Amino acid sequence: MEHIAEYPDPFDLFRIWYDEAGGSSLALPNAMSLSTVRNRGSSASRMVLLSSYDRRGFVFHTNYESDKGVEIAACPRAALLFWWEPLNRQVRIEGAVERTTAEESDAYFAGRPRGAKLGAWASDQSRPLPLRETLEARFREIEAHHEGAPVPRPPHWGGYRVTPSSFEFWAGRENRLHDRIRYERTPEGWTAVRLCP
Repeated sequence: MEHIAEYPDPFDLFRIWYDEAGGSSLALPNAMSLSTVRNRGSSASRMVLLSSYDRRGFVFHTNYESDKGVEIAACPRAALLFWWEPLNRQVRIEGAVERTTAEESDAYFAGRPRGAKLGAWASDQSRPLPLRETLEARFREIEAHHEGAPVPRPPHWGGYRVTPSSFEFWAGRENRLHDRIRYERTPEGWTAVRLCP
């Protein structure tokens, strides 16, 4: 793995690894596990797609009223995990979570496929659904309502940004002598340490 001194800022190393994942055989290099905390103290994880990232943090989009939205509202911290199997690499990220601005959410929503926009209106994400036909009928109603017109972003749908307080980069090696580098954010900037596998 790269020498720590070469990458004092973890965002620089993430960009290199993410670009390499994008050039690999992975179908969804932007897929990541999102872990949140439930109100009873247990954890919950699910796969989501990274929408974008920059030095402010890592953005994903969802229904604010979904289970993850409710959990983030109660405990605005999360952990992300990228696993890029063809490269035998993973990146763990932990940090605080906040909603992106309405303008950012509008801009992202505007670029989504029309069907995904309609689905955001039709689905009461995480709520019980006795019959699949109910969801499909709701989708058709929304589609008819917006026929020939733009589909606006639902008020219950938008982006979240995870602002990292730590990164851990892991690269698999023979004999399970893996490489691990952990970065921690401090008031002075990032500190890095190599860890035993």
